[in-house]
Amino acid sequence: MNDTHTGVTDYLHWLRRERGLSFADYAELWRWSTKDLPGFWSSVWEYYGLDTVSRYDEVLADPTMPGARWFTGARLNFARQCLAHATDARPALVAVTETGDPEEISWGRLTQEVAGAAEALREMGVGPGDCVAGYLPNIPQAVVALLATAAVGATWTVCSPDFGTPSVLSRLRQARPTVLIAADGYRHGGRTYDRRPHIAELLHGLPTVRHLIAVDRLYVAEGEPAWPGRPDLTRHRWTDLADRKAPLTFADVPFDHPLWILWSSGTTGVPKGIVHGHGGIVVELLKALGLGVGLRAADRYLFHTSTSWMVWNFMVGGLLHGSTLVLYDGSPTHPDINGLWRIAERTRATTVGLGAAYLIAAEKADAHPAGEADLGALRTLLQTGSAMPGTTWDWVHDRLGPGIALQSICGGTDVCSVLAGGSPLLPRRRGRLSGPALGVALASWDAEGRPVVGEQGELVVTAPLPSMPLRFVDDPDDTRYTRSYFDVYPGVWRHGDWVTVGTDLSVTVAGRSDSTLNRMGVRMGSADLYAVVERHPRIADSLVIGAELPDGRYYMPLFVVPADGERFDDTLRAELIGAIRQHLSPRHVPDAIVPVAAVPHTLTGKKLEVPVKRILQGANVTDVAAEGAVTRPDMLNWFADFGAGLDHP
Repeated sequence: MNDTHTGVTDYLHWLRRERGLSFADYAELWRWSTKDLPGFWSSVWEYYGLDTVSRYDEVLADPTMPGARWFTGARLNFARQCLAHATDARPALVAVTETGDPEEISWGRLTQEVAGAAEALREMGVGPGDCVAGYLPNIPQAVVALLATAAVGATWTVCSPDFGTPSVLSRLRQARPTVLIAADGYRHGGRTYDRRPHIAELLHGLPTVRHLIAVDRLYVAEGEPAWPGRPDLTRHRWTDLADRKAPLTFADVPFDHPLWILWSSGTTGVPKGIVHGHGGIVVELLKALGLGVGLRAADRYLFHTSTSWMVWNFMVGGLLHGSTLVLYDGSPTHPDINGLWRIAERTRATTVGLGAAYLIAAEKADAHPAGEADLGALRTLLQTGSAMPGTTWDWVHDRLGPGIALQSICGGTDVCSVLAGGSPLLPRRRGRLSGPALGVALASWDAEGRPVVGEQGELVVTAPLPSMPLRFVDDPDDTRYTRSYFDVYPGVWRHGDWVTVGTDLSVTVAGRSDSTLNRMGVRMGSADLYAVVERHPRIADSLVIGAELPDGRYYMPLFVVPADGERFDDTLRAELIGAIRQHLSPRHVPDAIVPVAAVPHTLTGKKLEVPVKRILQGANVTDVAAEGAVTRPDMLNWFADFGAGLDHP
C-alpha cells in the first residue's frame, strides 16, 4: 500500500479497476464482502500489497466454524509488516506522560530497537514455541517488545501493571513465559506506583521464567535499582538490549502461526487465553483500520488504553498503515476532566480512541474540550467499550464540533477488531453504530436461531473471520473454545452482546448478554473479584453485577452476605475496598457494596449473575428465572425492589 490510499473510497475505485466490481451503496458492498469471502479477503490481500509479500494456495480452505483455515501456504510476519512503512517524514511513536513533553521516536530508532531486542531474545534461546510476557504500561518499550517477540516467531502476551498480582498470575501461569519484561512502575492520576515488589511476587509464581528484562523508568535516579530476582534467573537491563546494534531479521512464519495471547475477563473462572495468528491479525487490522476507521499514514493515532485492553493491540495495528502511534501513560482525567484532550492537543493527534465512560463523565461535568484545548488536528473520534446514550452523542457534536467524525465501534478481545462501526459511506446515526464492518456476517438472532430485524437479539457472526482465535491456551481439543462461542448456535459464532439490527443496517448494542463486567471499556471477570471478597473471614458469599442502565450509566454494585454472627459496617466496607484495590485494581472497586441476606444460586451452585443483572435493568422476575430452579427465589424480588430505586426513566 502507498500513501495515496485513502480508505474505502479508494478501495471501491480499486475494485472497479482491478476486479470489474461496482456497488451501489455500502449495504451492497457489505453483502458481497460477507457472501463471497474468498473474493473479498483476496481483494484486501492485494489492495494492501500482501501479494508482493507472499503467495498462497487458497483463501479459505475450510469455512467451518470453529477451525476455518485461511490463506493456506502463505508466510509473513506481523512485525515485518508493521515496519514496512518506515519513513523520515514523520515519527513512528510519540510517547507522552502526565508530566513532561511528548517524546518523538523515529522509524529508524524503532527499527533499531526492535532489531536489538530481537537479537537479545534469540541469544536467550527464544524462538517459535516460546512465550515472552510483558508487565508494562502503555510505553514505547511495550511496542518494541511486542514487535521483537513477533520478529523471532515467539508468542507475546502482556498484563498492565495496574492489575493485582493474583490477576496477573492467573493469566501468565497459563502462558508459561520464558522471558518477563517488566517496568519498575507507572504513573496515574498524579501518583507514582512502584511495582518492583509485585514483580518479585510474579517471579516466584512463574517458575518457567528464566530471564527478567528490567525496564527502568521511574527510579533510575536511585542508581542500581533493587530489582528482584531468583538464583536461577538471569537479569538484563532493557537499555543494554535495545541499544545494541544488530541486523533486523524476521522469522518467516505460516499465516496461522501464533502471534499473541489476549485474555478473557475470567467471568466463569480462570481467564481464557485467546491465541491469534500473524496472518489473521495483519489482514484484519489492515481492513478494519484502513477501510473502516479510515486511518492513513499521515495520521497520529491515540487510543487511551492500558496494555491489558485489546484496543492496545488494535492501536499498535496502526503501524501496518504507516501511522504514528501516540502512547499515553496516564489518567484521562488528570489534572481534570479535560486531561485527555490536552494530550491530544500536545501530540497533534488526528485520530483519538476512548471509552464511552470518559465521554459520559465529560458530559456530566459539562466539560468544554474545544474551548480549553486546540483540537484543530483532530479528525476522527473512536468510541468503544460500552453503549453510549444519545445525549452524549449530542454533547460530542456540540462541544467538539460537527467537523469531527464520531465513530462508535464494537468488537472484542475474541477477534481483536471491530464487528460493527462507522464508514464514510454510511451516515452517522445518533445513538447507533452505522453498520456491520466489511467482511463481518453480523446478524441478530432470537433464542431459536432465527434472524430478527428491528428487535433485540443475540449478536452472531454467521461466517468465519481471519482473526477468529486459532485456539485457547491449554484447550487441546477446543472444548472451551467451542463452549465459549458455539454452544448456543452450533457452527455460528455467538458473541455475547444484545443487539438490534435495523433495516438500514444500523446496529444498537444494549450490553452484554452474559455476566462479563465491563468497566470503562475493560472487561473484567467476576471470578477474580469473588476470589478476593470471599477470602475475607467476615464474608460468606457475594454477587457482583455490571448493568448498563437506560440513562447511559454503568452501575456495578457488589452484594455481600456477612458471615454468621457478623454485622456489615463501615470498617468491613473499607477492608473490602482495600483488598480489592490491592489484589485486583482500582478499576475493580464497585460503585456500591450492599449487604444482602443471601445470594441466589442455580440448583447446580452457579450464582445468578445474568438474571439479577436483567432484574436491575428493569426486567420482570418471572421473565428471567423460574422459581423452582433457584435457591432463595425470594431474593429475586428483593433485587427487583432494589433495582426499582435506580431511577429507571
